[in-house]
Amino acid sequence: MIISIGSDHAGYEQKEQLKAYLKSAGHSVQDRGCHSEERCDYPDFAAAVAHDVAEGRAERGVLVCGTGIGMAMAADKVAGVRAANIVTPEFAQLCREHNNANVITVSGRFVDLETNERILDEFLSTPFGEGRHTGRVAKIMSLD
Repeated sequence: MIISIGSDHAGYEQKEQLKAYLKSAGHSVQDRGCHSEERCDYPDFAAAVAHDVAEGRAERGVLVCGTGIGMAMAADKVAGVRAANIVTPEFAQLCREHNNANVITVSGRFVDLETNERILDEFLSTPFGEGRHTGRVAKIMSLD
C-alpha cells in the first residue's frame, strides 16, 4: 500500500519510527516532512498528506503531532479526506469499519510507539464495513 506520512516537530521522532515500521511491513511510504525537531507549523504537513490521499497519490495517510488533534482538524479541511484522531487500536478499527477513514492522526507525546504501531496495523488492515455505513459516509462527504 502507498502511505503518505507527515509530522510536525512534536511528532518527528515517532514519525521516523513509524515510517521504518511501515516500510518493514512492505508498504511504500512517502515522507512529506517535517525533517527535524525544529519548530514548524503542523497545518503545512497535514495539508501535504491530505492532498496526497485526496488526489490519489497515496491510498492512506498518517500524521503525527503532539496530540494528533490539530493535524486531524487541518487534514479534514481537504475535500475527500476523512481524518480521525486515534488513540487506541480499537478506535482505529472502528474509524475504518464505520467511517472509511483514509487518514489517521496519532499522538507522538501521549501515546507510546508500540500502541501507535498497533493503531497503524488496524488502520491499514481493517476494511470499510459498507452496508448501513455507506449512506452515512456519503452524507459526511456531501459536506465537503
